[in-house]
Parts: sequence; structure tokens; C-alpha cells
Amino acid sequence: MVAIKRLSTLDADFTASMNALLAFEAAQDEGIERTVIGILADVKARGDVAVVEYSNKFDRLTAGGMADLELSKAEMQRALDSLPAAQRQALEAAAQRVRIYHEKQRLDGWSYTEADGTMLGQMITPLDRVGLYVPGGKAAYPSSVLMNAIPAKVAGVKELIMVVPTPGGEHNQLVLAAACLAGVDRVFTIGGAQAVAALAYGTEAVPQVDKIVGPGNAYVACAKRRVFGIVGIDMIAGPSEILVVTDGSGNPDWVAMDLFSQAEHDELAQSILICTDAGFIEQVQASIEKLLPTMPRREVIETSLTNRGAFILVRDLDEAIAIANRVAPEHLELALADPDPWVGKIHHAGAIFIGHYTSESLGDYCAGPNHVLPTSGSARFSSPLGVYDFQKRTSLIKVSQAGAQTLGRIASTLAHGEGLPAHARSAEFRLDN
Repeated sequence: MVAIKRLSTLDADFTASMNALLAFEAAQDEGIERTVIGILADVKARGDVAVVEYSNKFDRLTAGGMADLELSKAEMQRALDSLPAAQRQALEAAAQRVRIYHEKQRLDGWSYTEADGTMLGQMITPLDRVGLYVPGGKAAYPSSVLMNAIPAKVAGVKELIMVVPTPGGEHNQLVLAAACLAGVDRVFTIGGAQAVAALAYGTEAVPQVDKIVGPGNAYVACAKRRVFGIVGIDMIAGPSEILVVTDGSGNPDWVAMDLFSQAEHDELAQSILICTDAGFIEQVQASIEKLLPTMPRREVIETSLTNRGAFILVRDLDEAIAIANRVAPEHLELALADPDPWVGKIHHAGAIFIGHYTSESLGDYCAGPNHVLPTSGSARFSSPLGVYDFQKRTSLIKVSQAGAQTLGRIASTLAHGEGLPAHARSAEFRLDN
């Protein structure tokens, strides 16, 4: 029997138990830090030569130079054309839905003119160049290509550079096909900290980007953290999470499989069920015992559920929603008979999946909204990846002569108060008297 933690809001120690359940600190391994620091410095100093050396070493390649590590658009097109019909249709349908959703996120500039002729506003411009990191080898995710690349292209990013490691020279055709569909401009078959360094600093072959997005392993996450400030990054993502809130009205097999869907990512993923019905919790436990042996990644799922999963019994749905807001989960399923009235009471969640038929997995692949979501409680202050992450806002200020008389006196007074006389004089020079 899978030993999943049982909590109840009736327990005297519930708050302490809940805090312990949610406690997670992504400890930064000192060995990884040292390795990454060295790679970043080396690529910054030696450019392409260092990138090729690291790629040959870590990915078991025999590249003679960066030309051997760049794929052409023709190769991406061939990957798309070579897909089985069902796979291509599914990929194209997902790409279309993701594009339609994100086109509604475009920000527009605005301005207004005051009575004295002063114009104030905001200009929206896309980033010039973005780097997209895509995991390679066994962890190949074409869905991540769509979710990261399409919003960038919708935003108007001029050039999208994708890096994807190819251990042993193995190219994942689905990933390349997704890159073709999403409009990726250039692809380099490099990965790890060396790829992040190449994107952040630029090399002879790899142009420097303005922002790096996309998931990666611990070395990639560490490298992204290190280069932040030189370039922008999307986020430092923690383990995947799902929280299911249910009133016991659904199918326990569905709920069990939804918990599995995140637990199978890795042993640190977190799957939590909050339920008002103790009997339904037992039904879900029984479903887990029945379904787990059928899962190819059953050992990973069991470790995740045992170490970080939980069943939480609550008095009512108000209590359940309060706990959900406390958790601020990456994925929140409202598996309720009547979920709509409860949606507006959710203040913190990366994405909300409403009703029994809305499995979290649909959001991962094809519903349309982005699957790059805040984790580890950061939904309290962060949002899903979107078009707005690839656009910049620039303030516009055009002061008229009349406006300079009013604003100049205000600025002068405040600047003198702050002890910055040059600021004050700059405004005073433009006064008529």
C-alpha cells in the first residue's frame, strides 16, 4: 500500500503538519555551482571553442566546430514532414490552439494628452532576440517548444534561437518539428551550462540574446540564475505540483490518475488531494493501488506520493479553498459537482482546471494556455509565461511649454527637498520667468 500522508483540519497539529508538507528548499549543490561558474567563465573567454569542447565531452559528440552543431531550417522542415500523420496533426492542432490563446494577450501602447498639451503614454515593443532552452535526450518535450516559442513569436520577437542537446548525436524529430511549426529561426545542438553561457554572452556563432526561457536540469537552472541581469530569464522552476480539490462527486480513478500525472515527472513532484469526504479519500487510495502497477514510471510515482504527497480531509469547501490559496499551487483542479462559484475565490494558482472533465494534462499539451507556470508558492506573485514576457514597456513623456511651467515648479521644489540642485536647475531653466 502506498503510504500517502493523511492530514485533517480537525487535528490539533494541522498547521505544523501543513507547513512541513509544503517545506521545500532547492538546495544549491556546491559542486554544481563550482562547475557552472567555471563553464560560464570559460565560454565567456573562449567562445565557440569552449562550447564545442564541452558539447563533445558531455554529449559524446565529435563536432569539429560550431558549424557541425547548427541545424538548418531545411532539417527542421524535414523533421516535420517525416512525422506520422496522426502525430503531425496533433502537433499542428496544439500549436494552433496555443497561438490563438496567446494572440489575445498582446499588449497595446496607449497615450493621453493633458489640457496644456503635455502627452504621456506607454510604448510596447518586443524583445529583439530570445534564447529557448529545450531539454534533449530522454527528456524531450515538443510541448515546451510550442509553449515557449509561440508566445515569443506572437509578441513580435525578431529572432528566436533554440538550443537543444543531442546526446550521442540523437535528434528528436518531434522537438525539431515543433520548432518548425513555432517559427524558431536558428537551432544549435548544444545544451547544459555551456549553452546558457553562449546565449547570455554571445560567441562567434551564437548571437547574444536578450532573454533565456525554457526548462533544464540543475546545471541549466544554476547557469540561468548566474546570468540573470546580463540577460532576462523566465523563472527558476521548482518541482511540478498538482492540488486537487474535490467534494467526492467525481470518479476516484480520474483523480488518482491526475495525481499520477504530476508525480511521474520526478521524485520531488508534489501531488495533494483536498477532500470534504473521508470515504472518497479511501476510494482514491484504492484507485491508486489498482492503477499504480500499470504505470511505466510507477517507482517514481510511488516515491513522489510517499515523500511529498498528501490527502487532506477538510470540514467544507471554504476550508479547502483557504488551504488551496495557502499552497498557491502550480496546477489546481476544482473537481467539484458545481465548480464555477468557487473559481472567483481562488487568489493564488498558476492555472485552474475547472470541472471533472478538465484534466491537468490537457493544459500541458493542447488546451491553449501556457504550461510554463509558477511553482513552489510563487503563484502568490508570479504569472504563467505569456506574450507579455517577451514585450517591454517604455514610458513616453512629451511636455509642452505650458506643461513645463507647472511641472517645473513641482520638480524644482521636490529636487531641492532631496538635496539635488542640478535636478532642480534643469527644471527651472525651462520656466518662462
